Amino acid sequence: MAKASAPQVKAKTPVKKTAAAKPVARKAAPAKATQAQVKAIAAKAPKVPASVPDKPVSEPKEKVKKPKLVRDSFTMPEAEYAVLGEVKKACLKAGIEVKKSELLRVGVALIRQLDTAKLKEILAGLPTLKAGRPKKNK
Repeated sequence: MAKASAPQVKAKTPVKKTAAAKPVARKAAPAKATQAQVKAIAAKAPKVPASVPDKPVSEPKEKVKKPKLVRDSFTMPEAEYAVLGEVKKACLKAGIEVKKSELLRVGVALIRQLDTAKLKEILAGLPTLKAGRPKKNK
């Protein structure tokens, strides 16, 4: 039988030491300034009127309100819903990335451009749908 060998421990490599931080030479603090020296320093300092604020005054920005988003559910026939998928695929092939909700918004924008007579004609051609959700089968 072979003896189980003890796990080999790698020798630690010596850590390179960086240059030791040089002590910072501190300047001796001057003795207390006399009143004459304080007045001389104050006279050389630029005078700022008290009425000028520290920060420049900026005009308040008007907040732009984002439009409120509304989530809603609706019912449509499978064939019409499939058209959304087909149009989306066609847009993707053309290099246009689009979502189904964006396609519906485009439709709303196009409806807005229609005159009422044309809209009435299109609505007459749509099949009527039963309102509400379908009942669940138990």
